[in-house]
Amino acid sequence: MVVKHQFNRAELERVFAIAQHQPSVIEAISRPATLKPWPEYRAAFVNPERIKFGLQFWSKHRQSLQNAEQKYGVPQNIILAVIGVETVYGRDAGKYRVLDALTTLAFDYPRRADFFRAELENYLLLARDEQYDLLDMRGSYAGAMGIPQFMPSSYRNYAVDFNGNNKIDLLNEPADAIGSVANYLLGYGWVSGKQVAVRAQADEKASAVNFATPQTLAAWSAVGVMPDAGLSQEEVARLTDFTVAEGKEYWLAFNNFDVITRYNNSDFYAMSVFQLAEELKAASQSSAAK
Repeated sequence: MVVKHQFNRAELERVFAIAQHQPSVIEAISRPATLKPWPEYRAAFVNPERIKFGLQFWSKHRQSLQNAEQKYGVPQNIILAVIGVETVYGRDAGKYRVLDALTTLAFDYPRRADFFRAELENYLLLARDEQYDLLDMRGSYAGAMGIPQFMPSSYRNYAVDFNGNNKIDLLNEPADAIGSVANYLLGYGWVSGKQVAVRAQADEKASAVNFATPQTLAAWSAVGVMPDAGLSQEEVARLTDFTVAEGKEYWLAFNNFDVITRYNNSDFYAMSVFQLAEELKAASQSSAAK
């Protein structure tokens, strides 16, 4: 950091002397939620509490959500669902000191050390650029920060000042969080107006096909996979399945679904965001109709 970014050596030594190894960080990252069965994982994120708080957040920040959808092309309910899954709309933004979490993972978690050292570098740069106190910032066990849980590199690359007050604050300003989530998804390839995922029926022939390889719906149809909704046969998707009580549940996952996985590389995560978004939209429409 001193040679590459002209940091003050004595100041960095002072900061790292204060940084603390956190065994609970290693423990948490070693048992991710995605190891749970799908119904249990889904229930943690798609539930009445997150729908209730989501509708309240939507009502309170309607203008910012409308502006973000208009500017970035990402639906309001998708933005809401990401924030809902990540922090219950800012209620649970993390308790770990970011410096401790990132230092622990950068130097004591060899499997992903390169990734977390890069994030630690970005954190130091972010704190310098935005004049944050390195020892004050709190976040998740992985070092994700604020209402939308941005890693430092994402914070530096995609966070935006969406309320026009000449500062970016994802910890305390919901408008900035809303705009930044939309900017992030657009940056990773979100296509406005396109599907995220649709339920599908699959017969025995489909089991011989590589689900992970995207192909046209016409090609999927030829191997016995049929979407539950009428869509253009030229649309491209991959097939994904989820184990439920009744057996397998099949979904065709489109580009926008894969964009959500760039936030968290898990089909469980992306499907939870999508299904929470659908529940929020339905609840909002139901409330408006009363």
